[in-house]
Order: sequence, then structure tokens, then C-alpha cells
Amino acid sequence: MFSSKRQSASEFTFEILVTLLMLIICFITLYPIWYVLVNAFNDGEDAMRGGIYWIPRVFSLTSFHAVFRSDGIMTAMWITVAKTVVGVIVHVFFTAMVAYAFSRKELIGRKVYMLIGTITMFFGGGLIPYYLLIRDLHLLDNFLVYIIPAAFSFFDLIIFLSFFREIPAGLEEAARIDGANDFQIFYKVIIPVSMPVVATIALFHGVYQWNDYFTGMIYMNDMDLQPIQTFLYRVVAQSSSNQMLAAMPSGVSVSVTSQSLKLATMVVTTAPIVIVYPFLQKYFVKGFMIGSIKG
Repeated sequence: MFSSKRQSASEFTFEILVTLLMLIICFITLYPIWYVLVNAFNDGEDAMRGGIYWIPRVFSLTSFHAVFRSDGIMTAMWITVAKTVVGVIVHVFFTAMVAYAFSRKELIGRKVYMLIGTITMFFGGGLIPYYLLIRDLHLLDNFLVYIIPAAFSFFDLIIFLSFFREIPAGLEEAARIDGANDFQIFYKVIIPVSMPVVATIALFHGVYQWNDYFTGMIYMNDMDLQPIQTFLYRVVAQSSSNQMLAAMPSGVSVSVTSQSLKLATMVVTTAPIVIVYPFLQKYFVKGFMIGSIKG
């Protein structure tokens, strides 16, 4: 009896310690985001004094007004939206089509293709050969550099393939009896019943396209074609915030500083994906579970 009480007490203590540890981890993870928000919504000159940790001391939206009055950030935002939408459509269509071909047992050389594709997941030529390839394809300073190189992913193909293999063969056989060819089966049968995995891959790639700053930084010299994350990188890591500040009308930059402009830009560029992600998280979980349970 006493041993059972001691055991229950130790279990209760362990649960408390685990709960406290999780709260500490959550705080360490979330507080930097909260700190950026608090200082972004504070008056720029007042924030220079320091001491702002939990709530804005002098609430102000002037930094956000300055950000949205910058032509560069709005252009970058439209480029990001365009490349995310177009990139997701192209990526999902092309990867699903290749995965459907891989799911066909009569595909000649399928094992060889799978081996070659698996090798590409672990080994690459490096940045310099890849840059030379992009240059020779005339994709430098070209919007298509966001679309064509990211049109296919072998990792996403494996996810598609796992789902396609679970589709009953009777659906394809019934479509063939009705006279449908491979393309008609793919468009009218496979894709409609594969919407869960289509949504999952679309979300995977959409988040990648939105957060990708490296492509714009390396392959884009044209400022009008750089995405929002590359714009944010240049604001934070370079002197772009001072250039934006100098370009503001005289009445706007009274209480805006370089630091407050950086923080406001960070909030504006990350807010859309942060707001959308919690509503789409279930698809990410479903995507990782696809093919993990065999009946």
C-alpha cells in the first residue's frame, strides 16, 4: 500500500517536472517572436532606450506605415505570392505525373530510375556547378528560376507513390474498360481520389516557396524580381533599412529608426505564413502518415 502511494507520488512529481520542462521550452521558443512583435509595435525612438520586454511602452504603427509605403516590399510581396501560386501548381502537377508513371509496374527500368532518384536525394553537384547550369539555361534574373528548378522533388514523389499504391486497382481497370487511356485515368480517376496527398504536397511546397530567400539572393540581381524573404534578408543583413528610411517622406520617418524598420519588416514578411500554418498543420501530419500503415 505504501509502495503504491510512493509510486503514484513519484509519477505525479515526474509529470510536474515534464510539464515544467515543456513550458520552459515553449517560452524559450516563443519569447523571441513576442519580443520582435512588442518592439515592432513600439515607437522607434522610444525603443532605442531599451527596456521593452513584455508590452509596447509607446504603441505606434508608424514603422508599419513606413514599410508599406516602400515600393520595394510591395513588389517583393507580389513576386512571392506569384511564385508560390505558380510554383505549387507546376510542382504538384509534374511530380504527381511522374509518380503515377513510377507506380506502373510495366514501366521499363523502374528500379534503375528509383536508384538514380534516391542518389540525388543525398548527393549533389554543389553550388558552383548548379549556378553555371542556371546561367547556361538563361534563368539568371528570370522569374522562371523560381519555378523550373523546383518543379520536381524526388522526396515528394515518394509520398505520392506511397499514396498511389494504396489506390484499388479496380478503379483503373473500370476506367480502361470504359475506354480511358493513361492520361485520362490520371486526370479523371487518380487525381480526384488523391486530393489528401495533393493538398499535403501543395502545402509542403507552398511553405518552401514562401520561405525561400536563397534563390533570390544568388540568382537574382534585378531588385524587382526578388521575393519578400530575400528583401527581408537584405533589410536585416545589409544597409537596406537605412536606404528605405532615407527614402521615406519627411513626415513619416520622425519616429522611425533603422531597428524599428527591420522589426516591422520581419513581422510583415512572416505574418502570412505564420497565420495560415496552424490551419494547415493537419495536412502536414497526414502527409507524414501516408503509407506508414499497411492493411
